[in-house]
Amino acid sequence: MKTKESAKMIKGVNVSSLDKQQQNAMKKHAEHHTIKHLKVMVGAMNKGSTFGESHKLATKKVGA
Repeated sequence: MKTKESAKMIKGVNVSSLDKQQQNAMKKHAEHHTIKHLKVMVGAMNKGSTFGESHKLATKKVGA
């Protein structure tokens, strides 16, 4: 019987689509930022942005 892998969540934001290194960075990053900020970052990283680029975009769009 196969078990479904649970989604990796950080502050209620699904980060399972990111690789392990990005997930670890987001875990540390989440301590200082809002859920909206994290959601924008995950979306940008899924579209190919780097961590730094996505952070800059999220800060511009929704703030910290």
